Amino acid sequence: MIPLDKAVVARLESYGERFEILVDPNQAAKVRQGEKVEIEDVVAALNIFSNASRGTRASEEALNKVFHTTAFDPVARRIIEKGEIHLTAEQRRHMIEEKRRQVVTFIARNAVNPQTGHPHPPQRIEMAMEEAKVNIDPFKHLDEMVKETVKALRPILPIRFEELRLAIKIPADFAGRAYGDIAAASTMEKDEWQKDGSWICVVRIPAGIQTEFYDLINKITKGEGVVKILNQVY
Repeated sequence: MIPLDKAVVARLESYGERFEILVDPNQAAKVRQGEKVEIEDVVAALNIFSNASRGTRASEEALNKVFHTTAFDPVARRIIEKGEIHLTAEQRRHMIEEKRRQVVTFIARNAVNPQTGHPHPPQRIEMAMEEAKVNIDPFKHLDEMVKETVKALRPILPIRFEELRLAIKIPADFAGRAYGDIAAASTMEKDEWQKDGSWICVVRIPAGIQTEFYDLINKITKGEGVVKILNQVY
């Protein structure tokens, strides 16, 4: 469980009843985004309150009326998923800034300007988000927030998500190390070791990290690796 001084109130009102629990806002956000988190790692107390500030516990009658159970875990999870989480102004500001950074980074790495074929710089994305008045919800999953953001940006910013399919050949002297680094930086479709000890593979990468990926190959192989674009994947 988390310390009480780090907890905020999560509240759900239903059928004329009020239920409150004390939660860590960051862990609660993970629950709302569908991540597998143990409820005990989210809450500061294993109690369901009708008024947390007064320490008044919800009655079993009220719990059964709304949740059809008095078990803590399912009730707490539903309060987190469906209720309101009361953040301080500083907590909300910090969580919004972090989610905004994640959205900008994702778009910059995975999308390109279809007019040029190049990724949009993060600053340009941030400016377009301000112009479009994108509202960042810190509790929404990143995928959902990206979709909403891209929809808002399209009238302002030409944008398209695409991947590149690449064929790569790594000389024998560098093949052992290259395998792990390339696998971590891409989606590998197939690979094959050659009789001379070299290694070839076909991978997919977000178009927005093309330059970064080429730099990785050059660093690993001291400029001796070979990369060929096979096609674009939309």
